[in-house]
Amino acid sequence: MAQKPKVDPHVGRLGYLQALVNEFQETESQDAKEQVLANLANFAYDPGNYEYLRQLQVLDLFLDSLSEENETLVKFAIGGLCNLSPDKANKEHILQAGGIPLITNCLSSPNEETVLSAVTTLMYLSSPGTGSHPELTSLPVVQCMLRFSLSANIRLRNLAQIFLEDFCSPSQVAEAQSQQAHSALGIPLPKSEAPQQP
Repeated sequence: MAQKPKVDPHVGRLGYLQALVNEFQETESQDAKEQVLANLANFAYDPGNYEYLRQLQVLDLFLDSLSEENETLVKFAIGGLCNLSPDKANKEHILQAGGIPLITNCLSSPNEETVLSAVTTLMYLSSPGTGSHPELTSLPVVQCMLRFSLSANIRLRNLAQIFLEDFCSPSQVAEAQSQQAHSALGIPLPKSEAPQQP
């Protein structure tokens, strides 16, 4: 288990977050990277940290981590982005940094939490005021959501149904339904953490 970063208690929150970022960038230990990214994702839940996290370029660190082969790092990175994306400035940064393809790639993760965070993040990014980003509701994304809407996993099914109803036009859903060669069918459903009740 990684040790807590050595931080002077008088440096405050920004100093502590800077120490976490430094540790993530300097450590060779995958366990330490996972723990630090989990901590940063938790700090991303508090709007009081948004400015610090932007200043320390943690959004970019999360986006970069979405390309990692380590599924645990991906899970924490998308969780952090999910926590940050309700904020308008964070949302704009994610969109301008080309985050949409990285996030939609998470829809094919075998990890249930990664997929749930990816769907939720796409919903936050699709919300009003973000301008037009048609890739958020592209045909493959809508097809994937249609498939998820049939999932035995209640949380995934409900999120997908909300995405389809609130963020997709009826014509987008109809077009995706009419495509019999669902490209999303090749995307495996995520593995549940616990068995789902029928």
